Amino acid sequence: MISANDPIKINKTIVKNRLTMAPTVKFDYAGADGKVTGKHIEHYRKRAEHGCGLICVEATAVTAGGRFAKNHLGLWEDEQIEGHRSITEACHEYKAVMLIQLNHTGITANPDCGPAIGPSAVETRNPEILSKAMSIEEIHDMQENFLRSAIRAKKAGYDGVQLHGCHGYLINQFISKKTNLRNDEYGGSDENRARFGAEIIRMIRKECGDDFIISVRTAGIEPDVATAIRIGEEYLKAGCDYLQVSTGIEWEDPSVKEDEGHYNKFCSLGVRFHDHFKGRIPISCVNSINTPEQVRYLIENELVDTVDLGRAVLADPAFCEAVLDNAQYKKCFDCPRCQYGPGMPHKCPAKNR
Repeated sequence: MISANDPIKINKTIVKNRLTMAPTVKFDYAGADGKVTGKHIEHYRKRAEHGCGLICVEATAVTAGGRFAKNHLGLWEDEQIEGHRSITEACHEYKAVMLIQLNHTGITANPDCGPAIGPSAVETRNPEILSKAMSIEEIHDMQENFLRSAIRAKKAGYDGVQLHGCHGYLINQFISKKTNLRNDEYGGSDENRARFGAEIIRMIRKECGDDFIISVRTAGIEPDVATAIRIGEEYLKAGCDYLQVSTGIEWEDPSVKEDEGHYNKFCSLGVRFHDHFKGRIPISCVNSINTPEQVRYLIENELVDTVDLGRAVLADPAFCEAVLDNAQYKKCFDCPRCQYGPGMPHKCPAKNR
């Protein structure tokens, strides 16, 4: 029987266990320059020290205009590399495999940072303002931004990158029929809508090498699971090494149940992907996996290959030790709005218990 303690091979890299830290943005840690601070380094070092096998550093902007806010971490320029190297060096001391999530907000761009751009002209945060539809040249320029950020990530010592392809951001906007209304090679069919992300994968593979891990955090429904899986197939064909499944823009699949017993409907998307891709590419699931029993159930029953942990390892950096060694831990309260969010880590009730 597979256990959470068992190693797993992703591309050519051995991850020491099946526990991964999901990317969760720390808006109040970075400054306007997008550079890593001591808070970032210590935040990730603690999770590595306490047993995370793989850590995915939070969503990191590939352009200054593609940030969530002015205090959003970046890798859009070489001057940001050194700080990221401090994160990877601190975490590699504990044998954690390190990825970084690369992102552009697209049509949800913060107007204080840059214009709302995307595959098509659609409503933005302000319904009275439409996003700017990207030209082919602008699409290729944006792909180059992702590539350059991936090259910087490799220079900083990351073992790979994760493309942020879910949660309604730019790569997700290309795969969703609600936000992609194009009729050229980047719109229409599933293959065409996946092309933007798939081409980025191929570009990164060519420049960063065969050993560099390329993950996509992809939408598990878009608008249904079957379509989302076909998008995943395009990423796999392009050279993706690891699919970390979360949520997207569209929800039209009645087969996705509210509660599967040991895990919720969001987590069930990863289980569905694993059932389809099993043995071909590692699959993770995520969302409200806050007890060691849930983690063990998912791994030991071979429902997924790895489990992405968010709130559980925010509430207590030592949560992984509870899974691996039955250690005591502070349980996440699963607050409706996570109190470890922007500007309020001090309000996390588990952290302050």
